[in-house]
Amino acid sequence: MRKLLEIIILLSIFITQVFSAEINLRDYDEIDIPAGTHIPVISLQEFSTAYCEEGDAVSFITTSDIYLYNKNVIPEGTKLTGYIDKKNEPIIGTNAAMRVFVNKMYLKDGYEIPIKSFIYTANNNIIGGGLTPPAEYIRIPHYQRWTMFRAMGTLQCVPGAKRKMGEHVTIASGADLIIVLVAPIHMTHTVVN
Repeated sequence: MRKLLEIIILLSIFITQVFSAEINLRDYDEIDIPAGTHIPVISLQEFSTAYCEEGDAVSFITTSDIYLYNKNVIPEGTKLTGYIDKKNEPIIGTNAAMRVFVNKMYLKDGYEIPIKSFIYTANNNIIGGGLTPPAEYIRIPHYQRWTMFRAMGTLQCVPGAKRKMGEHVTIASGADLIIVLVAPIHMTHTVVN
């Protein structure tokens, strides 16, 4: 009986100490950064369709802090890495094009977070791929007015059907770019200053 009483007393002391002590931990609530968020970055290396292939690694660094409400979720200096997802060579009439997929984010303390994002462009996140200038111009008469049953006109140069050969697209080292998230980031870790 005495042993049972000792166990009950020890158990009650332990339970009161556990519930009365507040553990001072960092805020580990999950933070969701929504899809469509733009992250300003600079390129750490030059990459081009002339000498890079699909799958070549590229890296970037953020240029400003990204806040969600009052919490700095992506601090300035965060490294992002990815690879060239798709590459098209230049052809007659069209410049070269590439799409860069960014898949990892490294916070300043070394913590790695997987992400899904692309380098943002208005052309469906494809860098380059524009139409080349015309290779020839054709002269066509342009009639402005009729005077006394006679046409008054001038010759006008319009683009012909032939186009020039496309050129390679290059992103310079230190170029300002924007990364757009295509899936939300579920962060359980933030850098505490």
